[in-house]
Amino acid sequence: MEEFLQRAKSKLNRSKRLEKVHVVIGHKSCELDSLISAFTYAYFLDKVSPPGVLCLPVLNIPRTEFNYFTETRFILEELNISESFHIFRDEINLHQLNDEGKLSITLVGSNVLASEDQTLESAVVKVINPVEQSDGGLEFRESSSSLVVKEILREAPELITEQLAHLLRGSILFKWMTMESEKISEKQEEILSILEEKFPSLPPREDIINVLQETQFSAQGLSIEQTMLKDIKELSDGEIKVAISTVNMTLEIRKTNFFPKGTRVSRGDLQPRKPDPIIKHVSTLLQKALQKGNE
Repeated sequence: MEEFLQRAKSKLNRSKRLEKVHVVIGHKSCELDSLISAFTYAYFLDKVSPPGVLCLPVLNIPRTEFNYFTETRFILEELNISESFHIFRDEINLHQLNDEGKLSITLVGSNVLASEDQTLESAVVKVINPVEQSDGGLEFRESSSSLVVKEILREAPELITEQLAHLLRGSILFKWMTMESEKISEKQEEILSILEEKFPSLPPREDIINVLQETQFSAQGLSIEQTMLKDIKELSDGEIKVAISTVNMTLEIRKTNFFPKGTRVSRGDLQPRKPDPIIKHVSTLLQKALQKGNE
């Protein structure tokens, strides 16, 4: 995989000599499933496409944001896949390639382009986006990675190396973790079993899950700003937009004396302040969001 990524990035720098560029790009959230699917499917296309077509996996984020994705960085570093080989959205001019008639796009993990890339819609030739639904709502049924595995097993099974199996298996397990499903579906279990039978030296599932759970919420190596941006969520009622971040930390409770011992306090000192209308509006918006999340 690292040889393919290094070669692809080197060829991109000479793109003026290329006739066609086939970009495989994931969701803007850059979660593990869409990223690994993009890497793997671009690798597959590189092996089966005619000469003259450069197949590239593109991470749909700026390079500066890659530090936020700790679980993704972990599994790639474990397999010695250097970050320097990655191609980020701010490092390739897709609009220029499209204007030159060179661009084809495969979307993974999403069936729509980002708003700033809507003009590239005519270049989309394939979408790999599983329908995530179940009869009882408690079963995780599909992932982009499993769809990619099935196509490669059907078209070119010899391309599945132990490294790819490790990446894809970790991606499927992580997707299942984040979906909070009670069990893995038969389809997913079948894919995992095929990979495990083909490469029996793969680490136990429990080990992979435990490590991914630890790294998912890790803020090691991140600044305060990066930690807050890592899990930022936006809420809006059309008038006010509120950004909320989750920061994991040890809670320390301290007793605070607002008035020094012996101080005489009058009734006026204890009168509540009139609530700020903006703060009150934001508080109402947050309450509505919490209620919606509990439904």
